[in-house]
Amino acid sequence: MKKIHLALIISALALPGYGQVTKQVKNSEQIWLGYFNQTRLSDKWGLWTDVHFRTTDGFVGEPSKFLFRTGLMYYLTDDFKLTNGYNFTNHFPEEGHANVSMPEHRIWQQLQLHTKYGKVRTMQWLRLEERWRRNIKNDNELAAGYRFDTRLRFNYMLNIPLSKKGIVSNTFFVAINDEIFVNLSRKVVYNTFDQNRFFAGLAYQTSAHSNLQLGYMNVYQQLGVGNRYQNSHTIRLFYFQNLDIRKNKKVH
Repeated sequence: MKKIHLALIISALALPGYGQVTKQVKNSEQIWLGYFNQTRLSDKWGLWTDVHFRTTDGFVGEPSKFLFRTGLMYYLTDDFKLTNGYNFTNHFPEEGHANVSMPEHRIWQQLQLHTKYGKVRTMQWLRLEERWRRNIKNDNELAAGYRFDTRLRFNYMLNIPLSKKGIVSNTFFVAINDEIFVNLSRKVVYNTFDQNRFFAGLAYQTSAHSNLQLGYMNVYQQLGVGNRYQNSHTIRLFYFQNLDIRKNKKVH
């Protein structure tokens, strides 16, 4: 009898579509605007600031998110930094989400490394986020309390110069960037993989330590129910600014 039961189970599992859930992918068009600043205060300490505004629904149909992030950086070396900070995010109402803006608070820790291979530059970071997202009642009313989750992010950026001089002031370069997100909370069941962001674009080095990047980014995100995905075609415009205000700045 046990053998018969086992044979039935194996046969059922072998049937086409058994145990499978139809994958649903929704496409959207977005615009992301962002400003990044890293200011070095001393040989060991610095400040991180970045601000973002995003729109969606045919690129500009409605606001999507506003983010403000700040942090205190510690320089292990000129190219290797540790950061600990705070991030506020406002999720605006949009299709497929709650009908009320949802605030989110995050604490984040990061390891960041810059490297050079000839005239090619790379940057990578590993970031851990602790997230508190406000509870929502009946999809249209903020409720008391927050939902807590943790998330890990790994980001890799490759900058390839288009000038024989390398990446210096008033030159262009190609920027390629990929970042993957993984949910770590035990409450997350169906979407341990959160999202992947791939960017490719053209950048202009406005000064020795600042640049403007414009290009296309694909954001592929798995939603909480597991079988639903969001595929966002995004125009991304970011400005990166690095300042050094040390009184006794080293000359390289």
